[in-house]
Amino acid sequence: MTVRPRHLLLPLAVAAAVAACAKPEPAAPAAPQAASAPAAPAALALDESKLPQPVRFAASDLDPAKSACDNLGQYANDKWFATNPIPGDRSSWGVSDVLAERSLAIQRQLADQAAGDAKAGGVEKLVGDLWATGMDEAKINAQGIAPMKDELAAIDAVASPEQLTAYLRESAAHGRNPLFDFAPEADFKNSSVNLAYATQGGLGLPDRGYYFDADKRDKLEAYRKHVAKVLELTGASAADAEKQAKAVIEFETRLAQASLSSEQLSRDIALYYNPISPAQADELTPNFSWTQFFQSQGVATPKLFSLAMPGFHKEVSKMIADTPIDAWRAFLRYHAVDAASPYLSEAFVQESFEFHAKAMRGQKEPKARWKRVLGGIDDQAGEAMGQLYVKVAFPAEAKAQTQALVQQLRTALKARIENLSWMSAETKKKALEKWASFTPKIGYPDKWRDWSGLSTGRDSYYANVKAANEFNYKWSLGKIGQPVDKTEWGMSPQTVNAYYNPLQNEIVFPAAILQPPFFDPKADEAANYGGIGAVIGHEMIHGYDDQGSRFDPTGNMANWWTPADAKGFAARSQKLIAQFDGYEAAPGLKVNGKLTLGENIADLGGLATAYDAMRLAVGDKPDPKTDGLSRDQRFFLNFAVSWRDRYTSDLLKVLVASNPHAPSDLRAIGAPSNLPAFAAAFSCKPGQPMVRAGDKQVVIW
Repeated sequence: MTVRPRHLLLPLAVAAAVAACAKPEPAAPAAPQAASAPAAPAALALDESKLPQPVRFAASDLDPAKSACDNLGQYANDKWFATNPIPGDRSSWGVSDVLAERSLAIQRQLADQAAGDAKAGGVEKLVGDLWATGMDEAKINAQGIAPMKDELAAIDAVASPEQLTAYLRESAAHGRNPLFDFAPEADFKNSSVNLAYATQGGLGLPDRGYYFDADKRDKLEAYRKHVAKVLELTGASAADAEKQAKAVIEFETRLAQASLSSEQLSRDIALYYNPISPAQADELTPNFSWTQFFQSQGVATPKLFSLAMPGFHKEVSKMIADTPIDAWRAFLRYHAVDAASPYLSEAFVQESFEFHAKAMRGQKEPKARWKRVLGGIDDQAGEAMGQLYVKVAFPAEAKAQTQALVQQLRTALKARIENLSWMSAETKKKALEKWASFTPKIGYPDKWRDWSGLSTGRDSYYANVKAANEFNYKWSLGKIGQPVDKTEWGMSPQTVNAYYNPLQNEIVFPAAILQPPFFDPKADEAANYGGIGAVIGHEMIHGYDDQGSRFDPTGNMANWWTPADAKGFAARSQKLIAQFDGYEAAPGLKVNGKLTLGENIADLGGLATAYDAMRLAVGDKPDPKTDGLSRDQRFFLNFAVSWRDRYTSDLLKVLVASNPHAPSDLRAIGAPSNLPAFAAAFSCKPGQPMVRAGDKQVVIW
């Protein structure tokens, strides 16, 4: 089961960096329902006593043996870490994970109620059907691999390059495409209209480097064993499974050679944009017709689409002609079953855990079935669950107060832009035009998605997931060539995260993140500006990071910088790259300052803007010290608490190699160490680790 990204390009921010997934019908989608106010109907109720409580900053958490001037993160968080180890069913643990557990516990109650209502319709029926069938472990185990019988037979029937390309088109039309990503996104040069984008894919490991780097050979070998085991579970003999696994590794290594790295893709967004006609694309990939592909997907053949990473697609075309069909069948069979494993019997679930979670991420034990099923619901029907979630878990005052915080942050950001000493008046004018067009989205969509036409039942979990995946894919393709729906969200309301979308110049804050330590309606300014204020500032600054700054106020990719200002921005950014290049995530594990640059720019500018906004908000109000801590100290401490996250050593290696976010403990110290206000708040002296001065200090936005 292959799920495509709804937004190919969203640089997701905050904590865990959750990926937004497609809820992929041809034709334009039906009109969404008007969003309801978050008042719970009688049918839904929430038992608060059964929910994990959010983590709030407490002065008792501070470690007296540590100094804020040496390491703010250790000072604020190490005592908490000492008594809160990573649970066995997770590969990371921190404040965002606690909120994620709280969100899951709420969703569990809602799913139970939806599944138990025999008369339920609409989103309640959809959620109830997915939940009831996903929790029927006995039926799932009894079915084994049988739900995939037809899919595997179709792969086995491929006997020639012509049959292979026909299979690839047919499988993709059902939302199953392991070879490349295909989805709509706003046209970079005309962001009011959706363009089709075809990007690279096909790799079972997080980044191309896993196929070549000497320090990752253990992961490549673990992957080979996993591929063999999955194929053996489908019925292949042990010897044949080993042979096929070797072919899959060779196949993917060739794909990796033609693929771009995570660093390249995260630091040059233009690599996604290569608009050409289907006829031109057909010339580049003579063994794979894009004209036929569009026709097979039920999409009108467009004048242009983006064949991103063309070198990758040219290599795939060569492989269609020169790679043995047996290798293709092994690759397709493995990826079909591996993607479906979470929805199949226990043997498949366990093998998926052993590699993807245990070997790659260091997770000690599988998540409970109910958590896994809720994860599947979020993948396939996240907004349906979100419609239920906000009715019981998102108070109206949270939205109103967050809106007020956004306005205060906007005011502070405008002042920072106006006062930049290194930027010319010409570029400032454009930067302020972009500032004026920011669109904030808070809590949940203004219009709910319509799920009419998606048929689910209580017979088979895999059948329900497969139907939802195909429905979502076709719904997604229905956007190609159509005006962009600016009311759409790229995350579900129950997701603990936030994001900035450069193509719509929007900042988005789902309901689930608007809780402590990020936001508390009852907290003072220091806590809220140091928490959600820094998050709001972070997302705004993404509009001006090294990639967001390449888009104008309308969301079109355009150069609005003078050459001198662009050069100055690059020089200042290079200093931030150097700062993070100097950090180690673990002994000998260096951080990649270039890979993480966009997030680090957003952290630095976002925290500075949040501090300015707090000072504006409090004005001349006296500073009521709390537990002996000043307002400014509590601002920075709550910022550090919001990055209270730890990872297993295996996950940390994956993140450093492929994730554009630096590890959280480094984000807790990276931005504050550049701010004079932090040094003043804790009376830090020049030369202490948390004081970067002179040429070492980074000042951008």
